[in-house]
Amino acid sequence: MKAKIFSDQGSHKGDVELSDAVFNVEGHDALLHQVVTSYLANQRQGTSKTKTRAEASGGGTKPWKQKGTGRARAGSNTSPVWVRGGKAHGPTPRDYYSTIPPKMKRLALKSALSSRARDSKIVVVDHIVCGSPKTRSIVDLLKSLSLLGKKNLLVIDKNDKNVYLSGRNVKGLEIRPYSQLCAYDVLNSENIVFSSQDIVKKVEEAVQR
Repeated sequence: MKAKIFSDQGSHKGDVELSDAVFNVEGHDALLHQVVTSYLANQRQGTSKTKTRAEASGGGTKPWKQKGTGRARAGSNTSPVWVRGGKAHGPTPRDYYSTIPPKMKRLALKSALSSRARDSKIVVVDHIVCGSPKTRSIVDLLKSLSLLGKKNLLVIDKNDKNVYLSGRNVKGLEIRPYSQLCAYDVLNSENIVFSSQDIVKKVEEAVQR
């Protein structure tokens, strides 16, 4: 499996060999669904809360006598049928967290990367130069690669602070250090851009552990 490598000016410089053990594995749709569902569930705070009739302000006194008023019977103004009353069967705080074994996560990432590689959606940049945080440098890079305006994932080294600061405001671009790359990030992006050949090798090493 191969991917095209470009300069930071957008000129084609050749091809880079991708490891078949990472970028050419069989797809696992069921596993991808399980991993992505777990990832999204783990992002939920689970802090939704409504007050029950016992917690709503008010109550304690019967609004009016049981009979003789012509109105419906009422025992408390915190009843769910009353305005400003408690909520019946409302949400309560809960934990949505679930765990996936690391081996399954790595296999899901391989499957996602392989899918993008087979569709020729992986691009490698020879070297991204950002002497200082400047959004224009990343915009020009994406424009030279004909990727501007698309959903892209830029995989960088954790020490590339200027690259991150330069690209974090670009619409449609997500930036992830290679150590934080996951199947959801890959599937949620149309194109995967590696900031250098070294990053490709580091991803291959990390995934094959």
